[in-house]
Amino acid sequence: VQLQASGGGLVQPGGSLRLSCAASGRIFGATVMGWYRQAPGKQRDLVATIVTGGMTNYADSAKDRFTVSRDRTKNTVHLQMNSLKPEDTAVYYCKLSVRGTDYWGQGTQVTVSS
Repeated sequence: VQLQASGGGLVQPGGSLRLSCAASGRIFGATVMGWYRQAPGKQRDLVATIVTGGMTNYADSAKDRFTVSRDRTKNTVHLQMNSLKPEDTAVYYCKLSVRGTDYWGQGTQVTVSS
């Protein structure tokens, strides 16, 4: 299984970005896909997850600003980020969990700065 993330970049405070992550390989059964982020010198933290059935979970910092969605037919997960703040600056990683195994993407840099 491989994950390919895209969509990061530099954006001004208050702006928006959309991250995407496509999973490829032999994926069977229910899965959880999601996004985590890691700022310099900090641990990797949950941003948002979505399960096969569509139920979502958000970190408090992401609620009301970020929206996670997925295309099950393509094993793709998206993260729409609005009203971005400088403290959202981090490397964002996508993760796929299936049958007790976690797979990580390579990470995409998001920088929020004026």
